[in-house]
Amino acid sequence: MSRLVPLPAARTRGATPARRWATAALAVVAACLALPVLGAGTSSAHGFSSSVYASVVAGPEGAVRTTLDLEYDVLVVSAGTAEDDPDLVADGSADFGTGHEVDALHGHPDAVLAYVTDRFRVSADGAACALTQVGRATVHQRDGVPYATLVLDHACGRAAAGHEIRSTLFPDSEGIVRGTETIVTYHLDGRSGSAALDTVTPSVSTQQSTASHLLEFLRLGAEHLLTGLDHILFLLALIVGSRRLRDVVGAATSFTLAHSVTFLLAALGIVHVSSRWVEPTIALSIALVAGWYLWRLRARRGTETFEAPTVGRLGMDRADWTRLGIVFGFGLVHGLGFAGALGIDAAWSWTLLSSLLVFNVGIELVQLSIIALVFPPLVLLRRRAPRTALWAGAVVAAGVSAVGLFWFVQRVAGVG
Repeated sequence: MSRLVPLPAARTRGATPARRWATAALAVVAACLALPVLGAGTSSAHGFSSSVYASVVAGPEGAVRTTLDLEYDVLVVSAGTAEDDPDLVADGSADFGTGHEVDALHGHPDAVLAYVTDRFRVSADGAACALTQVGRATVHQRDGVPYATLVLDHACGRAAAGHEIRSTLFPDSEGIVRGTETIVTYHLDGRSGSAALDTVTPSVSTQQSTASHLLEFLRLGAEHLLTGLDHILFLLALIVGSRRLRDVVGAATSFTLAHSVTFLLAALGIVHVSSRWVEPTIALSIALVAGWYLWRLRARRGTETFEAPTVGRLGMDRADWTRLGIVFGFGLVHGLGFAGALGIDAAWSWTLLSSLLVFNVGIELVQLSIIALVFPPLVLLRRRAPRTALWAGAVVAAGVSAVGLFWFVQRVAGVG
């Protein structure tokens, strides 16, 4: 049975240190909650970013064939604007969602190809390969979003010692989207690999060293967590709901183990779940994990008490194990979200396995860094001003839960 243990006497009430801590805590709360709300409120149908998918394989006589998948609405607006073809923008917008999107691409093939040619290149031994389009563009649905597919042949001449793939498609400077990633899988020069190209790393070489390749995936893992507000809020909910350091580290580790499993399965193409299901579930998980902390405070009912459980083996009670189970379950779903963001769908290889493991290490390093920054001040606040800490935690949890529910409704409705 659990018992109620009185908090330290309210001698800190009104004390200057407590007030300072309260002000700092509320400022942090406001900053944490303002960012995701602003991000959610201003996101477009495809969010702030776009993903391009490129499959690059060796062909006969030194040729290289690329299959490009580009988000349809971003392509017609970017190409129409960059190539001074306003009719492409108008036709593409009119055809969007009608099932006849391909008509706009077929009506303006030169503008589309010119845009892609200027921003996606394959080079052999430092010399650019001549590009031609194979057949006509097609349109298909990718996770419920129209994508245009272009097949390109790169004439590289004689057999090359190494190839470089470079993409600057949909750059930030165009003002259409931000943070575009081009997910490349290649089978060239007797090597197979994958890379995520962006403004920081716009190109990949088949001669890239293993160490450089793994460091790139470590960076990608760190960036995906830092730029993913939903995952940041999930971690914040875990932190405010943890009594001890080992509670939050254990929960974060459980989360990492879970998302590593589904991330690997999804990246290998063994499991595929539509983002229409994954993204709302991720949002719901944020709300429920934050709500769990509020539910645990129910016994207080306005009194200055924390619930102190009777712990069992490993210093954990039934509620702790339940919380870990919930976190692990939602971690499985978050892994599908990470896999969808990275966009890798490839056959088994040791290179791919090591890349994905390093990607997860990058995620875990950022998680532990955030815990190291946020949890110690929270513990100090709980010791110096327990009432303030309690209210600050409740405000954070309530705000995170509200944002999670807002995102859940928004994503189920298909808005934003």
